[in-house]
Amino acid sequence: MASTLRAHDLLVQALRIRIAKLKKQKFGASSEKIEREIEQLELALEDLKVATAETDDTSSDEDETLEQDPPSEEGEASPEKTARRRPRVSKNTPRERRELDPGDDCPDCGGELRVVGEDVSELLDMIAAQIKVIEIARVKKSCRRCETMVQEPAPSRPIPRSMAGPSLLAFILVSKFDDHVPLYRLNEIFARMGADIPDTTMVDWCGRAMKALNPLIEMLEKDVMSSPILHADDTPIRVLDRSQRDKGLGKGVKKGRIWAYVRDQRPWSGGAPPGAVYQFAPDWKEEHVLSHLGQSGGILQADGYKGYAKLYAPDLEGNGQFREAACWAHLRRDFHDVWTATKSGIAREALDRIGVLYDIEREITGHPADLRKAVRQEKSKPKVEAFHAWAERQLTRIPGKGDLAKAFRYGLSRWTSFTLFLDDGRVAIDNNAAERALRPIGVGRRNWLFAGSDAGGETLARAMTIIETAKMNGLDPQAYLADVLDRIHDHMNPRLDELLPWNWTPKAVSQAEAA
Repeated sequence: MASTLRAHDLLVQALRIRIAKLKKQKFGASSEKIEREIEQLELALEDLKVATAETDDTSSDEDETLEQDPPSEEGEASPEKTARRRPRVSKNTPRERRELDPGDDCPDCGGELRVVGEDVSELLDMIAAQIKVIEIARVKKSCRRCETMVQEPAPSRPIPRSMAGPSLLAFILVSKFDDHVPLYRLNEIFARMGADIPDTTMVDWCGRAMKALNPLIEMLEKDVMSSPILHADDTPIRVLDRSQRDKGLGKGVKKGRIWAYVRDQRPWSGGAPPGAVYQFAPDWKEEHVLSHLGQSGGILQADGYKGYAKLYAPDLEGNGQFREAACWAHLRRDFHDVWTATKSGIAREALDRIGVLYDIEREITGHPADLRKAVRQEKSKPKVEAFHAWAERQLTRIPGKGDLAKAFRYGLSRWTSFTLFLDDGRVAIDNNAAERALRPIGVGRRNWLFAGSDAGGETLARAMTIIETAKMNGLDPQAYLADVLDRIHDHMNPRLDELLPWNWTPKAVSQAEAA
């Protein structure tokens, strides 16, 4: 048994090291292959850890007090022992007290018992979801004097003439677009609860629910895209190509793109709430980006995609639609790839120099923009200028066609964009906000092979816009969508902004405040 556990631990460590290396190599021509390998390795790692837990009788029990505060960061686990932390629950999690009272009389002598204290332990359990039929009975009454018939009007439904309730629709939307559970699997889940809901019916419900939400999503998109600073990034998704559907599945799939545009002013204590807008495009042509950002302007933080070039191009007065802010994390990855492949001392020094800039950034995250600028001018600017001079010297000493030279030229050719963060405290040092926004797409690709059509990609983008923005604002997307779907048809258009994630107050709270 001990030798088996030891072998499992060593294999777990090997898989973790391999996954960590692949995650740092995810950029470049082979990024999709690497991503798929990471997904498969993570699944294998998960299965191996379950098998280890099944056979490990020596694992320590968890503390019986549930953790409510974020855990402290832990170092890497040794091969002999896997790092564990206690389950963590929010302060709003419902609690039930079950009191085990020995009674009033002593079981030994019959004397009267008095309370001297209690031992409290905690058990984390789950109440299974239920399908519930709500009967809406509208009682008819007639006036004994004038024979007038009186009856309450039928309440509005999220989908007119449909029996789908708001909470059920919210569960389906979040399951499909956030948890990435296919509808045929939801059919199986609902069947276990006693309701046979065909996946074809759920398809119709999803489409009509999204149609009801579209006015709110459009308002959200307009608000976020008007931000003076936007993060942008994109990722590929596979899409069924209807024009090639007769040529077989392999040939009938094309590569579409999902773009994410993010407003996140939290790092500099800005006043606008965070939000993310997702847009689908059937290909990688620049015309889509120009359309997405046609009504926007200010500062755009993004990678070196050529499609952004026209947005930065100066007009006759020397002003561009956007000022470009480059991403130091992207530059750092280029040097890291060289270091991993060649152990170059120059690449290692580049990583160390960039690391110092990130050390400074960690100190000023969450502070006002003017303070961030002052600190950067004092501490970061001299180091950035030194990096520039050092990089130019290195280019004269290394082969001009190598990956290391390419990394230096990438940074030096866009130096104005790489230094914009020094002069504007609102600008981030990197584009990680947009990269984080695209992670749900990577998670989704584990569960679905492709979008069913261009229209399916567009629906996915709109659904992610409202769900991910709700999450960015600290909301439970299922509770939020259930409440919004219950109220949206009764909300007058001038008041629709009250249902935006950053303005939303649950219906029950609104009614209590009005009473």
